[in-house]
Amino acid sequence: MNNMCIRIIIPCFNEEGCIQNILNELHTRVPTPNILVIDDGSTDHTASKATECRDITLIRLPVNLGVGGAVQTGFMYARDHDDDIAVKFDGDGQHDPNSISTLLQPLVNDQADIVIGSRFLREYPGYKSTLLRRIGIKVLQFIAWFLTGQKITDPTSGLRAYNSKAIKFMADHYPSFDYPEPEEIILASKNGLRITEVPVLMRERQSGVSTISSAISVYYMLKVTLAMLFISLRDPENK
Repeated sequence: MNNMCIRIIIPCFNEEGCIQNILNELHTRVPTPNILVIDDGSTDHTASKATECRDITLIRLPVNLGVGGAVQTGFMYARDHDDDIAVKFDGDGQHDPNSISTLLQPLVNDQADIVIGSRFLREYPGYKSTLLRRIGIKVLQFIAWFLTGQKITDPTSGLRAYNSKAIKFMADHYPSFDYPEPEEIILASKNGLRITEVPVLMRERQSGVSTISSAISVYYMLKVTLAMLFISLRDPENK
């Protein structure tokens, strides 16, 4: 693992209140991290706050592309720099840097192409989200199982790790939807990428407001469900 190039991709939008804490925490807890911050058209001081931290690469998108576009930008960068592993790490403070080593093990042991950090795999004391969102996660969990035959306990988790095969695939085919994590599972499974989960600790966001409010949760569920079904009906990209 010491000889591998591991890229930590942090997509963020208006996270000036916590981006510095996240970057400093990563530098403290992760040995020699290669950190890539994708500022997705923020209208606050996210970019300037990030550049005050040491040893990071910042890409500023001129307009807000949404999570899908920001993350795909990160995968394209990782692919073009021949990275061995990419870790997707949210910019709102919910992810614990200590979980990264757990995410990497299945990739290093060639047991998976994509590893998802799940807050539900074990009874950890961390943040589990609101009741309404947990119900939504259960629905998406069932849909993912129905379409792939694999049980994914935390289909909306943004804490994920990818090997070079998955990086190259996602650089070309990452879902462009606003909330792409559930769709990514269907897309990856349909194209023969191996997916596994590991238990991780999640935290409440450090600042800012989630882009998914309770008022739009039903709309979000319908949109994501239709996207998952649409992807399942498409021919494999690698065909």
